[in-house]
Amino acid sequence: MLPDSIPTVTVTARFLSPTGQPLSGSVTVRAPAQLTFPAADVILGGPVVAQLDAQGQFTATLPATDAPGMDPAGWSYTVTEALSGIPAGRTYQLLLPAKQPRVDLADVAPTDPAKPNYVPVEGPRGEKGDRGQSAYEVALANGYSGTPADWLTSLIGPRGAAGPQGERGPAGPTGPPGVVQAVNGRSAASVTLTATDVGALAASARGAANGVAALDAGGKVPTTQLPPPSAAAGPAGVWLPDDFGYKAWAYDLAASSRTPGDPPSEAGRLYLVGVPLRSAAGISKIAVHVMGYDKPNSTVSAAYLGIYDKNLARVAATANVTSSLPETHNIGGQTAVLPLSATVSLAPGSYYVAILIKGTGTAAVPLLAATNWAATATTSGARVADATGVYRWLQTSSTTLTSLPASLALGDMTEASTCYWAAIG
Repeated sequence: MLPDSIPTVTVTARFLSPTGQPLSGSVTVRAPAQLTFPAADVILGGPVVAQLDAQGQFTATLPATDAPGMDPAGWSYTVTEALSGIPAGRTYQLLLPAKQPRVDLADVAPTDPAKPNYVPVEGPRGEKGDRGQSAYEVALANGYSGTPADWLTSLIGPRGAAGPQGERGPAGPTGPPGVVQAVNGRSAASVTLTATDVGALAASARGAANGVAALDAGGKVPTTQLPPPSAAAGPAGVWLPDDFGYKAWAYDLAASSRTPGDPPSEAGRLYLVGVPLRSAAGISKIAVHVMGYDKPNSTVSAAYLGIYDKNLARVAATANVTSSLPETHNIGGQTAVLPLSATVSLAPGSYYVAILIKGTGTAAVPLLAATNWAATATTSGARVADATGVYRWLQTSSTTLTSLPASLALGDMTEASTCYWAAIG
């Protein structure tokens, strides 16, 4: 057995007769008379004679012909076949490089008597050679002086004449039905468009700001979803809240107020004024109109204003605004614009403005602009609620309130004939 330091190649072969029967005999593989491996202290001599087995085959492990440190070097094996029934056996030379550790003689043995009987086996890949010159470099070496781009252009010859048209071929089979390949910039075998692609609004936009209207049971747009009237869109000669810097008011003060002013001076009574808001808005102030007020001799101890929603829940309020109510003695009075403690965002709908002024008696108490809804020969005094359930006016039965409650109950309200004017903005 050879040491591991000496690379070897395993040679195999199988010999069969023309009828497919295994042949008997031997194969002799002969190296030089003596191989010496000084580094491994190994000396090999004599040929290797391999007898064919019952299947007509043999296997032999031999030193590689390019093993390093071998003496002599640059030699080849001589293979001689002695097979039964074959009068003249083949003899040929064979190289066994270490790169191919297993060789079948059937793949490498010569079969054409006209060819040399020297059979090389592929050896290791040699070192990479020097880079050859490109066509452009060859052209430069032969006197060409242009740039690489000029060289490439020079290789393009003139366009040849068009050849005759060929015969028309037979029609192909009918293809499958086509599909849309691109819509709104989307390309796919099956195009799926989103609501955004076609400019559609989501279902959540129904009845929302900047969305689409939600029709009522009668197929009409509810009043609360209609855009607010404006001075530009309103009838000529009609004053609207926008004209005065408000978002909504109870009614047109100049056109509807039929009283010289009314003092909401019952100690602790809360007065509610219905105000319809047509569109969503941020509300930061409440306005009332003072027709007359002897402020130096006033008996007012506290004054609060606020906003309640249709369910009578408080959504905004002012601080105590007693000192902010203006002293007024002139004809026509003066509007008092009072800030809320914090701006509130309100959706479209009907709201109540709440007025609570604590005082004693009617002397030296502010007279607020109002309209009288009592029935007379010329007015019915109707006080029905709107579509959302909000009344034109309400007042509490209690007269002991000292501040604006967080919520109120409709059952705690009582009727009166005065509707004060109020605006929000």
